Amino acid sequence: MYYLRTTFQYALTLLIALAANFFLPRLAPGDPINALLGADVVENMSAEQIAQVAMELGINDPLPIQFWHYLIGIFTGDFGNSIKLGMPVWDALIQKLPWTLLLMGFALVISTLIGTVLGVLSAWKRGEFADIATMGTVLFIGSLPPFWLAMMLIILFSTTLGWLPSFGAYQIGTSFPSWDWFVGVGKRMLMPVAGLAIVQTTSVLLIARSSMQMALDQDYIMFARAKGVSEGAIFFKHAFRNALLPLYTHTMMGLGALIGGSLIIETVFSYPGLGGLIVQGVNSRDYPLLQGLFVITTISIIAANFITDLLYPLIDPRTRRAR
Repeated sequence: MYYLRTTFQYALTLLIALAANFFLPRLAPGDPINALLGADVVENMSAEQIAQVAMELGINDPLPIQFWHYLIGIFTGDFGNSIKLGMPVWDALIQKLPWTLLLMGFALVISTLIGTVLGVLSAWKRGEFADIATMGTVLFIGSLPPFWLAMMLIILFSTTLGWLPSFGAYQIGTSFPSWDWFVGVGKRMLMPVAGLAIVQTTSVLLIARSSMQMALDQDYIMFARAKGVSEGAIFFKHAFRNALLPLYTHTMMGLGALIGGSLIIETVFSYPGLGGLIVQGVNSRDYPLLQGLFVITTISIIAANFITDLLYPLIDPRTRRAR
């Protein structure tokens, strides 16, 4: 019953999110035809020509009909053609999605590992110099604006030291799967991943530290010490295991923050991911492209939350018994 109810709730959430993705771009001011052709060109066009362009773009139908076609396209994998790029939206997404997933995957793993280790150690050494120094340093770095942090990385490692390239995803003139291609991808990925991971590490550290502190303050920790259990066993078998559930939740839900951060990071580094497509779609009022991007983003975030909910009973037996 729990899984059925959870599935229904997320299906309803997905439908509402898809409706918002459809209607919000159309409520924004501006005309996609003017954005695509330019106001000067549209002024010299006849009403019949404008109507023909609107029909080709699929924006001359009433909104309910457009919305129905939009839903059908989602479930059939047909997002239409991009106004700006002049190609199927799905093809454009497939070209850019792997690069964004590459950045987000490495950033998620790195930020989770570093944030968890620093957070639990900070809680274990609560009140000591190591705890204060770690919290102060990480909070200061994490409070920096992502775009400013990205620009500082470019100034330091690209402009000043000349160690890393500051734009693109691979070296021009190389092709997959040559060694030079992999080296170029690795070099161009270091700074964007670092920018994303640094921002995400702060929140992971705070969650890990708070969860570990709550676990260490429980009565069973005091009881374990009274029985003479070693500090290492208390750390790993009692405190850390019980602090994993909030950390697991935050890690899975952190995908949404990474998607938002990747937009800024990819724009600064001219990285060929979904961030650049979003900028192009907003500037040109490209409805099909924006809808495809929002659908992919929405489904990814909702799917991550859905999987998180389904795996709760498997990770923590206490939630299974409560439900």
